[in-house]
Amino acid sequence: MQKFFGAILTLMIVLVSCKQDKVLVDELVRVETIEKPPVTHFGFNLEEFNVVHDTVKRGDSFGELMLRNKVDYPKIAAISENFRDTFDVRKIKVGKPYTILKSKDTSEVAEIFIYQNDKINYTVVDLRDSVTAYKSRKKVKLMEREVGGVITNNLSETLDNLGVDYNVTIDLSEIYAWTIDFFRLEKGDKFKVIYDERYINDSIYAGRGPIKAALFEHKGRTIYAFPYVTDSLKNILDYYDQEANNLRSTFLRAPIKFGYRLSSRYNLKRRIAYYGYKVRPHKGTDYAAPIGTPIIATADGTVTESTRRGGNGKYVKVKHNSVYSTQYLHMKNQKVRKGDFVRQGDVIGWVGMTGNTGGPHVCYRFWKNGRQVDPLREKLPTAEPIADSLRTDYMAHIGPLKEQLDCIEFVNPNPEPEETLISYNP
Repeated sequence: MQKFFGAILTLMIVLVSCKQDKVLVDELVRVETIEKPPVTHFGFNLEEFNVVHDTVKRGDSFGELMLRNKVDYPKIAAISENFRDTFDVRKIKVGKPYTILKSKDTSEVAEIFIYQNDKINYTVVDLRDSVTAYKSRKKVKLMEREVGGVITNNLSETLDNLGVDYNVTIDLSEIYAWTIDFFRLEKGDKFKVIYDERYINDSIYAGRGPIKAALFEHKGRTIYAFPYVTDSLKNILDYYDQEANNLRSTFLRAPIKFGYRLSSRYNLKRRIAYYGYKVRPHKGTDYAAPIGTPIIATADGTVTESTRRGGNGKYVKVKHNSVYSTQYLHMKNQKVRKGDFVRQGDVIGWVGMTGNTGGPHVCYRFWKNGRQVDPLREKLPTAEPIADSLRTDYMAHIGPLKEQLDCIEFVNPNPEPEETLISYNP
């Protein structure tokens, strides 16, 4: 009897063991059959195509790229003629990356052409069946960044040492273009800035966003800058200070955005070696810059002259209103004609050496009531401050931003080494 019960018990143990083994086997099978997600890019499953990644090379054209990848001429013509607003095939640029998705059969005909306009935006040309083209963009994550620094040499170098995109330097110089001369900054000047950085896939840097708030300490004066839209219908955005004053002036401080050197100022008693050190009044302000540097209009106005004359070389003169006019001399070439209306910041020509000049520069002349004056000493009219009806809303808007700026610490990227005192015991 005991042997009988022992046999039954053994059989039960074997059955339970087999069931457990079956469960484990089933689990292993389930793990092994898990499929990997498809590799997608630009909205396409790349595993369904033969993929070619390349860049536009010198001499390449859209038509040649397509013919090389077995696309029929009628389809090429359809893209060229019917989708210019979406994809102008004449404007593909050397160095731009593109991707071609080919069929997986033996023909390997290009079915999709993807042109990357920049790191974020791209254009898709779908060559399957009926030809079509559309624009799209990659998913971008915005990460807010706070930076504070102390000027040791110049703003560009300081920001670079802090690992900040060079375009932030350009943005700051444009925001403060009317209030600060960035080529006359002093060692020890300070700044703070809040802006967004764009990232693709959380790791690929794709550029900076607009500046949300900034602060500059220059010559003992603190100037805040906050963006604010005063006209929602026209979507006009300007930067204002902590007291709701517009940072924009009617006139820019210089006719060159960036990369210039103030080589000679307005001076009615200037003596020049070339003329035997005789007094030769210089009624302009010279900004030295490489040949081809864009020259911009310092205020809105109408071009009254665009010509070449004597020692002035090629020049442009702009009338801004009944009081003010400006003139830009020694251009390589002009971009505007007499009668053109120009806006502040528009390119009107390029730095050159035409006329009487010893080096590439633009001689900037400033007229007030028909008389040439020194623009750097002239008290220029400012833009309108925020309307009283918007002041309360503006102050509420900048409150948290100002508090955030005030909490940012100034960082000196190149601190001077501390002196080490060594004492010797006799």
